[in-house]
Amino acid sequence: MIPFSVLDLSPIIQGGNAAQSFHNTLDLAQHAERWGYQRYWLAEHHGMPGIASAATSVLIGHVAGGTQRIRVGAGGIMLPNHSPLQIAEQFGTLASLYPGRIDLGLGRAPGSDPVTARALRRNLANDVDEFPRDVVELMDYFSADSRNPVHAVPGQGLDVPIWILGSSLFGSQLAAALGLPYAFASHFAPQQMMQAVALYRANFRPSSHLAKPYVMLGFNVFAADNDEEAAYQATSMQQAFVNLRSGRPGRLPPPLRDYASHAAPAERALLDSVLSCSAIGSPHTVRASLNAFIARTGADELMITSQIFDHGARLRSYEITSEIFSTPG
Repeated sequence: MIPFSVLDLSPIIQGGNAAQSFHNTLDLAQHAERWGYQRYWLAEHHGMPGIASAATSVLIGHVAGGTQRIRVGAGGIMLPNHSPLQIAEQFGTLASLYPGRIDLGLGRAPGSDPVTARALRRNLANDVDEFPRDVVELMDYFSADSRNPVHAVPGQGLDVPIWILGSSLFGSQLAAALGLPYAFASHFAPQQMMQAVALYRANFRPSSHLAKPYVMLGFNVFAADNDEEAAYQATSMQQAFVNLRSGRPGRLPPPLRDYASHAAPAERALLDSVLSCSAIGSPHTVRASLNAFIARTGADELMITSQIFDHGARLRSYEITSEIFSTPG
């Protein structure tokens, strides 16, 4: 089976705090390494009460320092919030500390609301050309023969694989034009997934970074020993997503029995959309869903996310998933 990886938002649960989230993140990463996951990515979000991974490069260092082999990276860094030089220096530092293990995924969204975005960058000009220019500038800082009069130290000449992230068609076109691997956020924005992947593959230009297209797709997994328990654990993410889209972001809530059946029609429609790239159930149910998704998309790698309230149940979900990809059938 294709490689599987982990996407962690370092969730802050109701009744918990960021320190607990960071402890759980490292614990999950250490388990993921033992279970054979390919990479462990953390995502940049700001001003979100339920997400602790705002200082993404700092947390990547924490995870990389507590593991030995698994690749660790950003899924992603929201480049509009930063200068390319700063990111080159940060990830140059990480790559120097943990050579051959650091990935850098780049996104175009701010990862926050407009007020928070203004506080981060204070420049909200929506210039669609700015992101591609920033990506090219950042790639140049890592080049051994950089053309920029300013040098990233550390950073210049280091091998830091860059990925383009996206949830629309824009990122797929940029990744194809630059010959970079592409990761699509189908775990929360699946609507344009197939179109974006087809566009990327059709327009891909081989580069010194990548000879042929490489697609990684986000996928939600809520696995448990039986379907009923998995459906119960999945309700934390369902509540959190409805709250977010309703303008009420908060900490990850505990699960609720039969949550979806009591949701309003508009909320159920929202969940049906966002959960279309998901597997919820027993090992048998999850295996069937994963195999069908891989066959439908031709994905080269899956990035598994499991927003589960109870840390033990979350570990069990990732363990079940690892048993599926390590024993194809």
